[in-house]
Amino acid sequence: MPRKKKSRKIGQIGTPLAPKTNRKPAPASPKRNKKTLGKPAGTRNNPEQTNSQSKPNKTVKDPRVGSKKPIPLIVDNKPKAKVAKPKFFSPAQELESIEQNERFALLLEKLDSDVALTRDEKAFVNKLTARHQELCDLLGIADEDDSPENSESSAENDLYEQFESIDINKFK
Repeated sequence: MPRKKKSRKIGQIGTPLAPKTNRKPAPASPKRNKKTLGKPAGTRNNPEQTNSQSKPNKTVKDPRVGSKKPIPLIVDNKPKAKVAKPKFFSPAQELESIEQNERFALLLEKLDSDVALTRDEKAFVNKLTARHQELCDLLGIADEDDSPENSESSAENDLYEQFESIDINKFK
């Protein structure tokens, strides 16, 4: 088998093309639309104006995503702490907690000594005294000042009626 000698000349590789003037035009393929991912650049800061022009009565919605809650620029010195309301299993426990409340006791001492209370302190005292009175009425506890001495015998006779009058739904 004869061998060909290597040469540095570049010959034609493959078939030669016809001149451009003689070529047939390639069939025009329909252009494919690229799939777009997301919105075009700048839409966050430039809301669409076509929607606002077509519906002038509708309120303009802010297209930006995120929290609209205003951030306070000035820090208050008074932190607002939410006090969790304790849940009681019985009215007796709630009455006991009201009677053991130190703040309530101090404010009652101020009232007894005729010291002026602030609006918040007055509201707190009024709220707790009203709740204390409700619980005393519910449990059948009468004030010592208001009850006459003969009430012991009448209370013993009416124990069954008091038991019947208690509404159990209030304890749930």
